[in-house]
Amino acid sequence: MSGTAQPDLSDLPLRPELKGEEPYGAPQLDVPVLLNVNENPYPPDEQVIADIARAVTEAAASMNRYPERDAIGLRDDLARYLGHDLRAENIWAANGSNEVMTHVLGAFGGPGRSGLTFSPSYSMYPEYARNTHTEWLTVPRKADFSIDVDLALRSIAEIRPDVILVASPNNPTGTRAGIDELEALCQAAPGVIVIDEAYAEFARPGSRSALELLPRFPRLAVSRTMSKAFAFAGGRLGYLAAAPAFVDALRIIRLPYHLSAVTQAVARVALAHAPRMLAQLDVLRAERDKLQDRLVTADLDVAESDANFILFGRFADRHRVWQSLLDRGVLIRETGPAGWLRVSVGTPEENAAFTAALTEVLPTAERASDE
Repeated sequence: MSGTAQPDLSDLPLRPELKGEEPYGAPQLDVPVLLNVNENPYPPDEQVIADIARAVTEAAASMNRYPERDAIGLRDDLARYLGHDLRAENIWAANGSNEVMTHVLGAFGGPGRSGLTFSPSYSMYPEYARNTHTEWLTVPRKADFSIDVDLALRSIAEIRPDVILVASPNNPTGTRAGIDELEALCQAAPGVIVIDEAYAEFARPGSRSALELLPRFPRLAVSRTMSKAFAFAGGRLGYLAAAPAFVDALRIIRLPYHLSAVTQAVARVALAHAPRMLAQLDVLRAERDKLQDRLVTADLDVAESDANFILFGRFADRHRVWQSLLDRGVLIRETGPAGWLRVSVGTPEENAAFTAALTEVLPTAERASDE
């Protein structure tokens, strides 16, 4: 005999709450225009690629040893990138912001504890909670997807969640919370609060970051990722800034050597080349605004976005619209509230292809009613 036994999933002693669940993930399809997972469409330039290759070679020379366990050098680089007088002890890093958030829920959530966000929001939040046995609760946003602050404050006072996650700019809506609103939530939070700024670099000039609130709120963390603005999705590097004690709490539950030597090395190269890695931000913001205007002109509902994607709709059968676009070689994301679709901002050529395909699809796309 060879290979393995072939049990069905139902034959295995899976945790009861995981039965019937599907692995999370957007479709990965080989089509000409990929606008579904909010990637930066511009790859690193040749100089960055060469320096990454050199760093990987150097890391390979000591691959027989475990990596630097607490990634101090990388965390120091991230602190200098963020500014705000932050230092390495204020930074935590992991394999993408998803792992960072799992560390937060692992340290501050758990059995008998609850987490809260404002829906619709990032679809992975409930999964972090499920995987850490944290009760997950939501408070609805307003019709324009902004946070209903009065309702939020009343709900926080009533529920007293142990963890609050606030995405700003929010995914999938792209809407950004004002600094006064975030401050009010921080003041009300009885436990820890994380402002998820995964798309902060795409916000309009003059937008204020929750990083400026860190000196006043010891239970606040601000999370970021290098996947989006840094064009580093394949590098898998997320991080947060917080008080040193907050970071120490995350160190308790992280797995040993969780960031490989290669990950640390290539992320440091990307940070050293931050101006080159972020060089297309102005282009992407301008393309977002142009694309947003085109969707409005097409008489669609559009959420005002400060991110690198746009939520638009509303359709009676959004899956049919999604499939019709895919049939024309354009992959976007079927996510968010019923009737809405999300498109990532691509290159001018990709955005033009999306617009052309949508123009063909719209005449037969029934719009959702307000009933």
